[in-house]
Amino acid sequence: MRVPLLLVLAGCAAAPTAPVGYSFALMGDMPYSHAQANLLDELIDQMNREALAFVVHVGDITSGQGPCSDEWLEARQRQFRRVVHPFVLLPGDNEWTDCHRSGFDPIERLGKWRNLFCQPLAQLALVRQQGEYCENVRWEGDGTVFVGVNVPGSNNNLGRTPQMDAEHAQRMHAVFAWLGEALALARERKGLVVLMQANPFLEPREGADGLAALREWLRRAAAERPARVLLVHGDTHFYRNDSPLPGLRRIEVPGSPQLRWLRASAVPRGFDVEPAPPP
Repeated sequence: MRVPLLLVLAGCAAAPTAPVGYSFALMGDMPYSHAQANLLDELIDQMNREALAFVVHVGDITSGQGPCSDEWLEARQRQFRRVVHPFVLLPGDNEWTDCHRSGFDPIERLGKWRNLFCQPLAQLALVRQQGEYCENVRWEGDGTVFVGVNVPGSNNNLGRTPQMDAEHAQRMHAVFAWLGEALALARERKGLVVLMQANPFLEPREGADGLAALREWLRRAAAERPARVLLVHGDTHFYRNDSPLPGLRRIEVPGSPQLRWLRASAVPRGFDVEPAPPP
């Protein structure tokens, strides 16, 4: 379903499509405190001076201990509205699954996130998943399919309570359906970029693995289209540019306390990615 949807968009920027040679920004796991929120303003000012087709934040806009309050989330919404480029935000674990640590109901917090960040603030030609999971999105840029999904850290919300296990199962059913549609579309395009918050290569110390099925999906997708699938995630806060599975390239964005963004530039073979200089 193609709709004029914005997860977050500032100003009157156009849809996130661009010619060969375009660049875009990747970031995540920030801000974790009021001090970092002030530093994030400097990063936004820096990105606003750059020629970027779009900006993607892969989630975690608070720390693992919060704040999870309405006030914090609403402040982040106002802050992200300062971005002059099309800006897509994905959910992280810290703003919903982990909010039980500070006395919140994770399902209620995810609902608040959707209320704030799934609302169209301006025109942006994204494709979103129909139904409950408005945070799962898709768009294209010069023949590349970009797909963002709600896959958070903390073991993908599996293994804490029966209620959360049920949430995990229902959400991942929707996620795999959405990823399948994106992969089918990418077979007719140049490549596929999958974006999420969780590092899917983290395995739990005990209990069920909430990311095992996703790793298997990535393995199969990369085997089908070697060197044509790029995974972008956050969660463990260290910049990585490697290949954890045959045929799969992985970019991990840096995160708190490292407040940096990455510049990805389209080249004939895919994307060159490098950290932006400090603001």
